[in-house]
Amino acid sequence: MSGLRLLAAATTPALRRAVFGGDDDLDEGGLRAALALSDPDGPDLGGRADRWVCAPSQAALQTARALGHDDPGHDDPVVERALADPGYGSWTGLGLGDVAGRDPEGLQAWLTDPGAAAHGGESLTAVRKRVGAWLDTQAGQRTVAVAHPVVIRAALTHALGLPDAAVWQLDVAPLSLIRLTHRTGRWHVSFPPTARLAPPD
Repeated sequence: MSGLRLLAAATTPALRRAVFGGDDDLDEGGLRAALALSDPDGPDLGGRADRWVCAPSQAALQTARALGHDDPGHDDPVVERALADPGYGSWTGLGLGDVAGRDPEGLQAWLTDPGAAAHGGESLTAVRKRVGAWLDTQAGQRTVAVAHPVVIRAALTHALGLPDAAVWQLDVAPLSLIRLTHRTGRWHVSFPPTARLAPPD
């Protein structure tokens, strides 16, 4: 493997219900889907010789473990705090509908202005800044990083040099795999195949 691979963590109950924040375990469907990726005929996630890092969340760590990083003698991925889920302040634990009812103006600002942080937590601009700073240290590294889908979106926004608001234009599903390589002074994005290609006859 060359370059950096970003893997969105599998689904949790909070992610399915559009709940802000929290630190849920993977749900049954998310765990099954992650385990399916460990199939030998599945996508090339980077190989055991590469460095694995993950966000400081149960979802990220359990996703990595489901992919084989809990074998005897094999260390868990390194926890990388720069890849943490956004801090949602007073909205933590609330669903999107709850916030819409309690703080419609704050929610509207958050959905349209990446610098807004009506919840008193972390703005999306701040998330992009911290994730981007980490990303810039990874040029030339051979790493697989597991994090919440919104953190992957922030990393892609930075890698492509897009405006902060573009984070809303990038849909990253749970267990999406994206490869970044750094050459000629910038990041390049590629999308690996979902299955290993069969060797030619």
